[in-house]
Amino acid sequence: MPKRVLMLSWEYPPRVIGGLARVVWALSKELAEKGLEVHVVTADHPGQAEHEMDGKVHVHRVKSQTDMTPDFVTWVNRLNFGMLQHAIKLHMQKPFDIIHAHDWMVTDAAWTMKAGFGVPMVATMHATEAGRMHGVHSDLQRYIHQMEWRLTYESWDVIVNSQAMYHELQHLFGMPGNKIAVIPNGTDPSHFDFDFDPRGLRSSYAREYEQIVLYVGRMVREKGVHVLLEAAPHVLAERPGTQFIFVGTGYYLDELKQQAWNMGVGHNTHFLGYVGDADLLKLYKIADVVAIPSLYEPFGIVALEGMAANVPVVTTDVGGLRDFVEHMNTGVSTYAGDSGSLAWGLLQVLRNPDLADHLRRTAYEKVNHVYNWKVIADRTYEVYSKVVDADNMIKAQNAASQESEEPVAAVAGKKKGVSK
Repeated sequence: MPKRVLMLSWEYPPRVIGGLARVVWALSKELAEKGLEVHVVTADHPGQAEHEMDGKVHVHRVKSQTDMTPDFVTWVNRLNFGMLQHAIKLHMQKPFDIIHAHDWMVTDAAWTMKAGFGVPMVATMHATEAGRMHGVHSDLQRYIHQMEWRLTYESWDVIVNSQAMYHELQHLFGMPGNKIAVIPNGTDPSHFDFDFDPRGLRSSYAREYEQIVLYVGRMVREKGVHVLLEAAPHVLAERPGTQFIFVGTGYYLDELKQQAWNMGVGHNTHFLGYVGDADLLKLYKIADVVAIPSLYEPFGIVALEGMAANVPVVTTDVGGLRDFVEHMNTGVSTYAGDSGSLAWGLLQVLRNPDLADHLRRTAYEKVNHVYNWKVIADRTYEVYSKVVDADNMIKAQNAASQESEEPVAAVAGKKKGVSK
């Protein structure tokens, strides 16, 4: 059974670019609580030590990728060299039983560890380039697509977080279904269980009678933030004074700010950029609704966080969101890319307190019992165990085969007058 795990991820808190960091953090902690020795090798972050303990998890941050690099791909290559330096050193001290690679940016390090040291490998595909970009259109995208294929091909099993991703990998890479394990992401409702008087924070964004719509995520086109801004005038026409809070960074941020003013809703929008976890939890507490307007969403962990925070969620009908957002039961589902539909969904919650209360109760119940990290860690450990057991069986068979062939080879050598 696996006891020592090498986890490779390009982001880990406090380096948080997207949902991947939170998944790796929560999963590694739960696996460590189960008794596994978990080593996460990840990118460096300002002010962080090269090695530290995060609870029971060993976190190793690669310093070498801070060297100047001419482009993104070169930076990724430097990151993988650094990851290998850490991983090889750790493996030589005490061998790993399994490698868990997260997304294409760690492919080379994971593949080299597998090929060089015979450590079985699994991967989690959190998204695909073709899905994010609605196709593969440039040389860089073709390179990333090829790296994603390599990661899935070299992995014994591939974990995905939704049925949508299960079908996406089959379509894009021709993967057999029995090589893919669907294990959803999760959240921890206890993170929102703290004493907090929301009035002070809420008053800094909205008057007492005004309502707040919260968006959390990267400021990139596939997240559909521009659609939420297009929906804002429709919401304000019926609910004047509604405030829209946007949390996150990305290449699209400046354009989105300009769009808000061009549409005449600049005074009702607040772009906060990056927000730390402690402050983010408080923002959930003051929101009347969490909006997830994604055009592409492999899972949608922000929707789970909204549910865990007892805030009604309004989402689009794409990807993994379809797995757990039941329309008018655990959330309101709207048509992706349709600002009128999104505005309709937001207004359903904002003007209907009874519906909002129903959504809170049913969503919280589902998150608490289904999408919880202890259950998810157990299912991940089952994948590890299956892979390690199968790998050990094959190695044992190969060893037995070599032993049975040895006497034959020795006899043949003697007949030819060859001494061993």
